[in-house]
Amino acid sequence: MSIAFSNNQNSYTLLDSGDGEKLERFGKYILRRPAAQAVWKKTLDEHLWANCYASFDRKSGKRWHGRNILPESFTIEIDGMRFKLSGTDFGHLGIFPEQREMWTWIRDVLQKAQIKRRQKEISVLNLFAYSGGSTLAALLAGAKVCHVDASRGMISWAKENIALNNLADASVRFIVDDVIKFMKREKKRGNAYDAIILDPPTFGRGAQGEVYKIENDIIPTLELVQSLLSEKPLFILFSCHTPGFSPQVMENLLQQLESKAQGKIEKGEMFLRGNKNVYSLPNGTWARWIAHDFI
Repeated sequence: MSIAFSNNQNSYTLLDSGDGEKLERFGKYILRRPAAQAVWKKTLDEHLWANCYASFDRKSGKRWHGRNILPESFTIEIDGMRFKLSGTDFGHLGIFPEQREMWTWIRDVLQKAQIKRRQKEISVLNLFAYSGGSTLAALLAGAKVCHVDASRGMISWAKENIALNNLADASVRFIVDDVIKFMKREKKRGNAYDAIILDPPTFGRGAQGEVYKIENDIIPTLELVQSLLSEKPLFILFSCHTPGFSPQVMENLLQQLESKAQGKIEKGEMFLRGNKNVYSLPNGTWARWIAHDFI
């Protein structure tokens, strides 16, 4: 069996998964990485897996193999958005492709809001914002964004992605800070946002070494999120990759928030996807509250 490529060779696709691994194409580079949830058998022959450009191995000390082939950084395009990628010490590349359906949804809702509500300037708060996929989606829809992450390096990476997409003049504010501390200050200032996006880590550290543990901190996080919504909010989009945080758990957490407007909660899983013959690979969960006039 051969590897099937999509028409866009500069994009992303899942080529295969199984036996605790995933085989992915990022642009022209085929990479092999761990995927504990892929407990089924691989579909492609092992020699096709072995011919990847680079692989990441957690068993031998969390390291990449073949990085002399994989460049220090390269660029791909997903659904009209360009991203700088680079192999990190954790096996990440600076992008989570399972979020792409969320990015499309963000753009669609924000564009509809501009038309339906005749709201020219929609404010979006992106928390735990990483390299800025959701920020890009919101900016491309014409919103103004406050992008918050505790890592100065990830903020710099996000700025590079903004530049790659010719959005240097877009309305975006970058904040290097602990998310909880930032939201508390915003609440005191009386600031509010029409839409809030958050993708909290299972475990993380703030800009000053603050410890974030999702099982302890998610309820106060969401309560602060709710307190920062504007008088006519559009949505809260909540995603995560924490084992045990099923779509139903995510829905239950959002259900307990007191909304300033009527709305509906939707939930689901995120997936890495390939062509129709490739098993979709679950990779995280999401839930969102959205105002009734956009359901």
